[in-house]
Amino acid sequence: MMHPRHAVMLHAMDLTDLDRHGAARLPTLLSPDQCAEMIALWDRPVTFRKEVVMARHGYGSGRYRYFAYPLPDPVAALREALYPALASIANRWAEALGDDAIYPPRHADFLARCALAGQDKATPLLLRYEAGDWNALHQDVYGPAIFPLQAAILLSRPGRDFTGGAFTLTEQRPRMQSRPEVVPLDQGDAVIFPVRDRPVMGARGPHRVQMRHGVSRILSGSRHVLGIIFHDAA
Repeated sequence: MMHPRHAVMLHAMDLTDLDRHGAARLPTLLSPDQCAEMIALWDRPVTFRKEVVMARHGYGSGRYRYFAYPLPDPVAALREALYPALASIANRWAEALGDDAIYPPRHADFLARCALAGQDKATPLLLRYEAGDWNALHQDVYGPAIFPLQAAILLSRPGRDFTGGAFTLTEQRPRMQSRPEVVPLDQGDAVIFPVRDRPVMGARGPHRVQMRHGVSRILSGSRHVLGIIFHDAA
């Protein structure tokens, strides 16, 4: 389960960079030992419902595995702990953009909404990249019920376990060239970022910009990441 200090940290986390830059870094969300425990799950096939080989689908190069329900306790605990603060931001963003969506404060209630839309498959995933692998810019949309924020937690140690592999976002601005954003991460750090779009303040008020995320080429070693997506898949 998540250590109590992490629950306290989540209540006090600084997410202001989400509005400023489209992504917020949460330093040292997991300890090195917790990261190692997460990586070890890769070798327990019963934990997962599906594996995707990215090259077969044009997604890039590398592999990821979707966890099956019931989620491993640490993954479920992280998903539950992160959701409430993000739901508050999601509601504020929806209001700014004139969307009708209202996100409940309890994650279980949002998952019930997903189930009504025919989405009941777990979406948290474990990603593994080797030298030469990369992830194309994309959006993690699995059906009509979408929670607009997600998290990725770097489990490997940069410079020791791997080199390269920068987490990268692009913001597609209306009638302008896209803006890149690179978020430096250390082992155990999380990044919170939009699934599909976010509000940006302009001269005439807030407007919607499209976001995509990906990972640059791994130069050496192995890079493992835990992805936390809050909506389920059809």
